[in-house]
Amino acid sequence: MKPLSAVKYSTLDLVPVRENGSPGQSLRNSLDLAQHVEKLGYTRFWVAEHHNMDGIASSATSVLIGYLAGGTSTIRVGSGGVMLPNHAPLVIAEQFGTLESLYPGRIDLDWAAPRVPTR
Repeated sequence: MKPLSAVKYSTLDLVPVRENGSPGQSLRNSLDLAQHVEKLGYTRFWVAEHHNMDGIASSATSVLIGYLAGGTSTIRVGSGGVMLPNHAPLVIAEQFGTLESLYPGRIDLDWAAPRVPTR
């Protein structure tokens, strides 16, 4: 068993919009959280991609990742599931390649496919 100090921690942030809050404030809260967990020694900060949900402000993950990486210095930042059917793969490759050029070794890309209902 690894000692607790050897365990790598990460956070998944849905970027929730609080009651009477705004998406802009939620994005700033996300940066505050990323900075806080970075100081605690976390190694990764993930953001989830969700669309058309009033209570979640993380629909443009590549834009948000750039904002978070620019406001932190060591923590890796990534998408906890880019929904590939919603995006052209070339665009995702270009966006994340650009982010990796700006923040070398700190950008993570995970992708997801929507759940297909079974009959």
